[in-house]
Amino acid sequence: MAIDEPMAENPHLLLVDDERSIREPLAKYLEKQGFRVTQAGDAGAARTRLAAYAIDLVVLDIMMPGEDGLSLTRHIRETSDLPVILLTARSEETDRIVGLEMGADDYVVKPFSPRELAARIKVVLRRAASGNRQVAPESGSFGFAGWVLKTGERALVDREGVSVPLSTGEYNLLLALVQRPRQVLTRDQLLDLTQGREAGAFDRAIDNQVSRLRKKIEADARNPELIKTVWGGGYTLAAEVTRL
Repeated sequence: MAIDEPMAENPHLLLVDDERSIREPLAKYLEKQGFRVTQAGDAGAARTRLAAYAIDLVVLDIMMPGEDGLSLTRHIRETSDLPVILLTARSEETDRIVGLEMGADDYVVKPFSPRELAARIKVVLRRAASGNRQVAPESGSFGFAGWVLKTGERALVDREGVSVPLSTGEYNLLLALVQRPRQVLTRDQLLDLTQGREAGAFDRAIDNQVSRLRKKIEADARNPELIKTVWGGGYTLAAEVTRL
């Protein structure tokens, strides 16, 4: 697909940026690329539009007055699986990584080319769609270390019966791991198993999903006992798994 080729299915984007001089011309450009675009000038307006429309992807500026983009990213990830691309003027890598660890799928540093952003949007949308197709539906559950992953409900439940919300990416990653306990899986294998090869354009995708998943299932995410890093190899689930 050429970068400037319109999208056939007209995905609906939410573009959130407090700078009208950036937001409105960018919205017009993305509409010419075949996207439907709804605009919001701040996080409050974005929350309203997220509740009112069926949005396929959020393009979100980090630096906004009031509630910033990182806080809104956290809200989006806690309540949905919507892909998020961050816009940031910050040059420090740490700031970008914080956004990714909060659940963003990619980022673009200002100033950027609208053509580059359109291309990244298409990659992230293809990745999300490919991920949904790649994971075969299953029934039943997997028990490990006091946790139960219910595949029919796509739910993770702790030993007290409390459900822990998972994004689509986190669920797919955990499913791949519990299906292959104590087996070392490379990042490439995990991309194939969870998102399809079209996701390979973003090589930190697996690392960031592992980081988010560890925060949900590990007693101490800084010293993980369940999802182990195999240096030079990839990741492995270091727990006994039982099919329930």
